[in-house]
This record gives sequence, C-alpha cells and structure tokens, in this order.
Amino acid sequence: MSSRERILGRVRRALADVPQDDTPYPQAVERGYLREHGAGSVEATVDLLAENLADYRAIVHRTTDEELPYVIMRLLAERGPQYVLVPPGLPPEWMSAADPTRVHDRAVSTPHELDKVTSVVTGCAVAIAETGTIVLDGGPDQGRRRITLIPDHHICVVRVPDQVVASVPQALERLDPARPLTWISGPSATSDIELDRVEGVHGPRTLEVVLVSGQPRAEVTS
Repeated sequence: MSSRERILGRVRRALADVPQDDTPYPQAVERGYLREHGAGSVEATVDLLAENLADYRAIVHRTTDEELPYVIMRLLAERGPQYVLVPPGLPPEWMSAADPTRVHDRAVSTPHELDKVTSVVTGCAVAIAETGTIVLDGGPDQGRRRITLIPDHHICVVRVPDQVVASVPQALERLDPARPLTWISGPSATSDIELDRVEGVHGPRTLEVVLVSGQPRAEVTS
C-alpha cells in the first residue's frame, strides 16, 4: 500500500460517521462577518486610509487634480531619476510638469532593462482604508505587474473618494478575480527569524501614495 492510499484510508475512516450534507458550500458556511467596522464619513474613511498607509511606512501626500502634475514633478525631482516607467494608459496630464525620460511599459522589456529604471508612476484599482492597502489590477493606468515590482520607487495615485473603500469585502466587490491583482500594503519589506527588517526584497523600497481630490486648490502635505 502506498503512502497516498494509507492517507486516503485514514481520511475515509475519519469521515465514516459524519452525516451526509448536500447543502451547497456557500449556504453551509456561516458568513455573518461585518462588511466594515463602523460607518464613518467619507472624510473619516480617507483619513483612516492615510493613517494606515503611513503606519506601513508609505509616504502619503494629499493634493488636487490641479496640483497633481506639480506634486509628481516634485517627488520625481527629489529622487533624481533619469528614467521613469509610465503605463500606456496613464493620463498624460499627470506627467505634464515632469521632465525625466519616460520609459513605456512594453512586453519586450526585460527585467534587466526595467532594473535600470528608478521610478514608476501608476494609478490604482482601489484603496482599502481599514488595511492601508492599494490594489492594482493591471489596468491601462497601472500597466503590467512587473513594472511596479522592479523599480525601487513607486508613486501611486489614488482618486478620492471614488477609489477608496472602507473594507476588504467592499474592495472585492469592485475587483475582477480574473485580472492580475497586486495587493500592496506599504513598501516591500520582510523580516528574518530574528525580526531584522529588510526592505526592497519583493518590490520597491519607497512607496509614495498621492491622494487626489477634485476639490479646489489645497496645500500639499506629506
């Protein structure tokens, strides 16, 4: 008798006295958990997102549509990159004030070529306030997954309040599970068995999230 047969035999014996239940799994499993914890205002939800993003060591900026190009210009200038990755569907006005050489997201680009690019600017699919998570789904303003994993600096633009939800269940309702989803909670980081934190192992060491509202001109904060 093989190991597989022995294991399956033990499973069958363990289930021998379990009553048969033909109830479909979605109905058989209790799903009475809360869809969100509390019912805060839109402003409170956005504030919670900013707080949790910062708690994960992301750098948070708030601005308006009018000021966004200048915020991106400043953030790129502070890093001093010569090349910036740009997804094909990134709104052109976002980069209208910045002057680094733009590298477009192409299928033929190799990881070695992408590794030479310092920064990437993208949009997002949705942002989750309770967990401080940004979700990308490979949309036109986000590009292929690899362009947000290889460069060391990621600027991600989140539209407020349209792309902000309170909880993970609310985010899942907006996402297509067939798309290549990337869930980002802060810059890339990992810890070894002695809890020594290392950043940049699985993605960018610096994540800057720009929360953009359509309100009149407002001061940019970080």
